[in-house]
Amino acid sequence: MLKARVITAIVLVLGFLAALFGLPAAGWLGFAALVCGLGAHEWAVMLRFKKSACWIYSLLLAALCGAFGVQAGLHNEATVAPFNLAPVYGVSVLFWAACVPLWLRARWTVPNPATAALVGLILLLPPCLAIAHLRLLSPWLLLGVMAAVWMADIAAYFTGRAFGKRKLAPNISPGKSWEGAYGACVGVSLYGLVCLGLVGHGQASLLHYLLAVPVLLAFTGLSIIGDLFESMIKRQVGVKDSGKLLPGHGGILDRIDSLTSTLPLVALTVLWFAI
Repeated sequence: MLKARVITAIVLVLGFLAALFGLPAAGWLGFAALVCGLGAHEWAVMLRFKKSACWIYSLLLAALCGAFGVQAGLHNEATVAPFNLAPVYGVSVLFWAACVPLWLRARWTVPNPATAALVGLILLLPPCLAIAHLRLLSPWLLLGVMAAVWMADIAAYFTGRAFGKRKLAPNISPGKSWEGAYGACVGVSLYGLVCLGLVGHGQASLLHYLLAVPVLLAFTGLSIIGDLFESMIKRQVGVKDSGKLLPGHGGILDRIDSLTSTLPLVALTVLWFAI
């Protein structure tokens, strides 16, 4: 298992970096649509759609991602800020910030296939469009955002192991603690402020730093919520992983759970500063 996990990780990292820095904008949009479609198929299988419905749903979300992306100009190397994607990002942020915390607290189950299809749409379409959008601005920007999610996971893990006493969500993910969550907030905030200083070449004002802190804290909170939400859904449907596509790592959703909740926030923030 460890060997498979390491090999898969190496292949994933090398393949991702090659695509991130090598594909043209249209090709990267196609990659984002592929991720959307594969994630949709895993979601449909987990929620026990009929086999034919799983593939139809997968193809539909992939097509929607491609169509929305082309309509927003994400297939071009140079484009104006895609403000028409702001409502898509906004719905996602509201879902994660307002709906999912209540969902986690009440531990609701997905009541029917129609609701599952709608939730999957909100879960996957906005972040996959954000993947194409942020990479169009800069591959380094997208990589930096992903690194912030990794920082949250790493800081939460080590802080939780060292100081964790109070369980964050014992009925959903027993290994997570409030102390780990606080560590993630500190780690991501420090990481983000250092990045702001480097990107701003030392020209960022105190106001920039003060405005960055609440955004970084919100980013960290949504990252944790995204992780918890998928854990809860998997626990409810009785599966360990969302899929078997990635040996040793589970499925696509297992790897992008925190990104689904954070990328739309970052993309919406970028659009806000582009006004």
